[in-house]
Amino acid sequence: MTPKEKQTPSPEPQKGRSEKKRTGIPALIDDTVTSTYEDMMAIIEAKLELLRIELTEKVALVSALIILAVILMIGTAYLITSFALLAGELLGHAWLGYFAVSMIFIVCFVLFTKVRPEILKNFIHKILLSANDYRK
Repeated sequence: MTPKEKQTPSPEPQKGRSEKKRTGIPALIDDTVTSTYEDMMAIIEAKLELLRIELTEKVALVSALIILAVILMIGTAYLITSFALLAGELLGHAWLGYFAVSMIFIVCFVLFTKVRPEILKNFIHKILLSANDYRK
């Protein structure tokens, strides 16, 4: 046998169901399922995009709050230093001013940890509740 004889002619492409045009109820069901699937995918994509937007908004808010907290802490540190220098100037020695300011902080620490620890907790709790507009 020659190589030409061994080759078999390829069969003609068979017409499958996908090539046949559907009509009637099957076409309506097919269109409905397809459009429902596409709508569901669009809804899922929209929800994911909304989630991304909300997430970036929350990250931006937290970042802004952190930056503001750092600025407030730096400003507070300078204010405390200024009060210590002023008190030192009034008392005659700079170290007395720093000592007086340090003692105020130590008294506050002892008050909030040993004497009345619930005062600070309740104060912070009220601030957080008012920030969320929650009323008892």
